[in-house]
Amino acid sequence: MIVEAPDAESLARAMKGLEVRMARALNRVMRRRGPVFADRYHAHLLRSPREAANAIRYVLENWRVHKLCAPGVEQHVVDPYCSTAWRDTYPALTMPPEGWLLSVGIRSTEQRMRPTG
Repeated sequence: MIVEAPDAESLARAMKGLEVRMARALNRVMRRRGPVFADRYHAHLLRSPREAANAIRYVLENWRVHKLCAPGVEQHVVDPYCSTAWRDTYPALTMPPEGWLLSVGIRSTEQRMRPTG
């Protein structure tokens, strides 16, 4: 997951809220009580357009690493369980980026990283 936040405190509060909401839902489904997540989330500040582009690629293509891709599937197929596969849903599952790094800076990096030919 890639998340934008104005500051560390806002990010911590939002992630804690997400964790609580997911834990409650999972406990309800599993008919149990108590903590669900053993660890806290891992945050890494993206500092450059190239690092942001690599992080987005990692998130979108990580499903291949875990062998969720069937043999013979095209190389640039979107994971059907990824939120980007559901862009046209309402309400939206993702929000457009607001900060410069993900909205503007990444575009120049993506153009430079594209193979020519």
